[in-house]
Amino acid sequence: MNPGKFYALPQSPQLFKQIFMISGYDRYFQIVKCFRDEDLRADRQPEFTQIDLEMAFVEREDVMRATEGILKAIFKVIDVDIETPFKAISYREAMDKYGSDKPDLRFGLEMDTVDEVFKNTAFKVFKTALDEGKTLKALKVPEGSEKLSRKDLDDLANMAVKLGASGLVWMRVQEGGKLQSPVAKFLSEAEIQNLLDKLDAKEKDVILIVAEEWEKACEILGQIRLYLGKKLNLIDENKYSFLWVIDFPLLEWDEDEKRYVAVHHPFTSPMDEDLELLDTDPLKVRAKAYDVVLNGQEIGGGSIRIHRSDVQQKIFKLLGISDEEAQLKFGFLLEALRYGAPPHGGLALGFDRIMAIITKSNSIRDVIPFPKTQKAQCLMTGAPSEVSKKQLDELFIKVVLPKK
Repeated sequence: MNPGKFYALPQSPQLFKQIFMISGYDRYFQIVKCFRDEDLRADRQPEFTQIDLEMAFVEREDVMRATEGILKAIFKVIDVDIETPFKAISYREAMDKYGSDKPDLRFGLEMDTVDEVFKNTAFKVFKTALDEGKTLKALKVPEGSEKLSRKDLDDLANMAVKLGASGLVWMRVQEGGKLQSPVAKFLSEAEIQNLLDKLDAKEKDVILIVAEEWEKACEILGQIRLYLGKKLNLIDENKYSFLWVIDFPLLEWDEDEKRYVAVHHPFTSPMDEDLELLDTDPLKVRAKAYDVVLNGQEIGGGSIRIHRSDVQQKIFKLLGISDEEAQLKFGFLLEALRYGAPPHGGLALGFDRIMAIITKSNSIRDVIPFPKTQKAQCLMTGAPSEVSKKQLDELFIKVVLPKK
């Protein structure tokens, strides 16, 4: 119908539902097919289903309560009465305690920061790390001495290195508060006692410590936490543990491209009290974003949207999007915002992810008819496949293959 022009399959109805709010529809709900050309994982497919909602004149908590109501209704199908409201924690707390922005709360093993314990240490490894602005993250494994062999501890150290750490320090707590560890001789008695007090560590416990930049240290120890949760059978597979993660950073710095990028998407509203920081310290700006997490999986996410055209244009500038590019790609949204938009926000739940959890499937492939393979292929139809020159000519399409 339109030679030389193309449709793009929708990644999300995001901008369209914002236009609904601006045009006067103050409530929107849809079960929608979305398409994303990205790497496939156990919880990702190129074609998937979202439960999508958007509301005008709402705050973050209004969207969260509406979402909890939907999930409560869904889980009644399997006779599970989930408790609402869900617990909410900040992104910072999630990373600090669990090393993940989608923490699994079905078991403990919370992490802690022990910088203060070793602030005057003579142990060169810790001293150098702290001098370089790095963080010492610690994980206590209760009665770990009885559950983890020396080989297990060495394997954990190797695992940490593979995850990007420069190393991992392990310590076994023995009778009388003594430590068995390759580094014990470098630590003072006061440091050992302060460490035990800080972590409330007792005889037979094991302590693991990594020293890296804050986010990296959190993520590495968070992966080890998850591994230990499964290895030590600490996870109750029949439990459904919901929570909200809030107060995400709005922006992050891309070192390769030397520019700011949006943590969620460019249409997420900054926290009102952080607006001034957009001009002075953008990385400290928090977003009105919220993710709903179940058993360590993000099953939905959303935000309060930017409803002021001046704020939206400021965000585009911070992201390195020129006025011309913004007008070309998002002109329809910017124009709508200029006419005045109500405060609005929404969320999308991943239908397939929820079904996979409910059915205790290891992959969303098990709950999607005709799923794609790791190479995004449909084994039944053979798609994607080559088409004839005649078909390409009818569509005015020319294929240029990469040179071998």
